[in-house]
Amino acid sequence: MSKKVLNKKSIDFLEKYLNNASPTGYESEGQKIWMEYLKPYVDTFITDNYGTAVGIINPDAEFKVVIEGHADEISWYVNYITPEGLIYVIRNGGSDHQIAPSKIVNIHTKKGIVKGIFGWPAIHTRDKGKEETPTLENIFVDVGCKTKEEVEKLGIHVGCVITYPDEFFILNENNFVCRALDNRVGGFMIAEVARLLKENNITLPFGLYITNSVQEEIGLRGAEMISHTIKPNVAIITDVCHDTTTPMINKKKEGETISGNGPVISYAPAVQNNLRELIIETAEAAKIPFQRIASSRSTGTDTDAFAYSNGGVPSALISLALRYMHTTVEMVSKDDVENVIKLIYETLLKIDPKEGFSYFK
Repeated sequence: MSKKVLNKKSIDFLEKYLNNASPTGYESEGQKIWMEYLKPYVDTFITDNYGTAVGIINPDAEFKVVIEGHADEISWYVNYITPEGLIYVIRNGGSDHQIAPSKIVNIHTKKGIVKGIFGWPAIHTRDKGKEETPTLENIFVDVGCKTKEEVEKLGIHVGCVITYPDEFFILNENNFVCRALDNRVGGFMIAEVARLLKENNITLPFGLYITNSVQEEIGLRGAEMISHTIKPNVAIITDVCHDTTTPMINKKKEGETISGNGPVISYAPAVQNNLRELIIETAEAAKIPFQRIASSRSTGTDTDAFAYSNGGVPSALISLALRYMHTTVEMVSKDDVENVIKLIYETLLKIDPKEGFSYFK
């Protein structure tokens, strides 16, 4: 395979896919964009009642391999509207309250998007001896209304979901930046694997289930549901981990993983040893740079949901080292994205259904 796997069509899709909001529980529009792009490269689709989408190659094959990312992004819910027309929020996923002040937001209503801002008192007005930091109790959204009734006339009510409008761009030619790279870039990468299989006329000896799961950010729920629908024999998950070289991250606790240094292969109880070793051997043979990370208990990703389903599914995790997770300026290396795509692609070519992945090989 050539060094570069992404083309203009790929990048255009990534931009369109990321710029569309896909908050946890409301992933449907993003899933439609994803399926439309994937359609030429798969034989059929399945979806479930909560929105997970799966493109399938060789749907009649008995042996089933999943490659998976998750489709949802963190967001907020409208939780309380004051008589003065200010909006207090709760999290939908792991949204960071400390980055909220002065951010523009989109409030999703049945009448369409309503713009708002997270207000914050000016530095001149704050008591320097009692400097307050943002908390869930003191951050609020202002939509320019003076009363609760004015807010409600805009279509805003408790339960409306709130997202950030920040959009995709490329920084210094080799870094993708956007909110929701965690982990919508995973859905992008597995779609690119399907594209390459089609363009290279690869015939796989198994069924491939390209799976874009919902609701990962609130507990791996989409993967939990779809794993019982697919009942796979093998699952390769892609997600993000931290670039631990950025300030204020404790490498003794988090390990050392660096954006630009290649895909990150996980060691964890949920990661099946033989499958992980196949991925490592593949990376070495294909001269794909990679890094290692260890998790003492759970991986905190959809790997755990697949691994512990259906009596145990051999599962592995390939991650991207990402900077500034759960902010609006998440950043990954373009080279890493291409190398994750190549590593999944090359690994699929080495999977033999006749051998399987017995733990006691």
